[in-house]
Amino acid sequence: MAEWSWVAYTALEVLIAVACCLGNVLVVCAVCLGIRDSLREPTFCFLISLAVADFLVGVAAVPLAVLLDGWVSVTPDLCLLLSCVVLVLTQASVLSLLAIAVDRYLRLHTPLRYKALATQKRSWMAVSLCWTLSCLLGFTPLFGWRNDSSLPSDFTNATSPSITSPPCTFLSVISLPFMVYFNFLGCVMAPLLVMTLLYARIFWSLQGRLKESCPQLQASLLREKRLACSLALVLILFAICWIPLHLMNCLLLFHGPEAVPQWTLYTGILLSHANSAVNPVVYAYRIPKIQQAYSQIWRRFLVNTNCCHGVEQVPRSRTSSRATHTQTFGSGGKTTR
Repeated sequence: MAEWSWVAYTALEVLIAVACCLGNVLVVCAVCLGIRDSLREPTFCFLISLAVADFLVGVAAVPLAVLLDGWVSVTPDLCLLLSCVVLVLTQASVLSLLAIAVDRYLRLHTPLRYKALATQKRSWMAVSLCWTLSCLLGFTPLFGWRNDSSLPSDFTNATSPSITSPPCTFLSVISLPFMVYFNFLGCVMAPLLVMTLLYARIFWSLQGRLKESCPQLQASLLREKRLACSLALVLILFAICWIPLHLMNCLLLFHGPEAVPQWTLYTGILLSHANSAVNPVVYAYRIPKIQQAYSQIWRRFLVNTNCCHGVEQVPRSRTSSRATHTQTFGSGGKTTR
């Protein structure tokens, strides 16, 4: 990769990381502080989980993607551990999206039992389960399914302390068969297919109910449809951003390194990371409650800023009035007429 193109790639990664951090912190603040009783609604609990995963992409995954491009030399075990962090965060996003889809399906098809099923405790237990499964699936290479073929044979010899660690890259330790057969087909495509079926069932059911329902119920169903459309859009964007990179891994596995130009691979990596920065924008434009919460946070920020400026101006005005008073009543306290 040419030096200028690597600089451009790094600069774009930095911008994406900043957008991921700021945008998803705003999402968490909006949901926790700006929406009343939001943490009691399962959908918003899972949105927080997704926002946390997207935030960690900016904090951890993006910096690791830059470093794990041959710029650091660490032991193969540490290189493998750092590479698995990226897989954990991706899996957490997938499972959070799956939890959201299941929640919307249950809300629509079991309305009488939904409140009893989707309690606040069970919602957070589901979030914990998502992250636990993400760790188990993402750290699978640590248990043996790893790429040892690219490691020098000297690393297997414990009596060679003088051997320096090779540059750490993602594909030097993560096996392509693992990425294609296990991660892509099993951990990404299978949940995406399930979510696609769930949303298709949701929209089909909503469309039928809108035709048959009375005008009083149509407003509620339309709100439900709008929210389902917004969440389905988040799912579609995830698929658009991540599937190209996984398809490139398939080409690398079946046709070798020559099948994917390096600039194409870097574009796929940027696209996958950009997905975490796009979600807060989707929430702002498509989900009214989060949109209102953003507005409230912005108003509070402006009010606090104005208050701070006002506090600074008051002492200044008092100081200037005292100075004027001193000049007027100075020299014995007499004034000239």
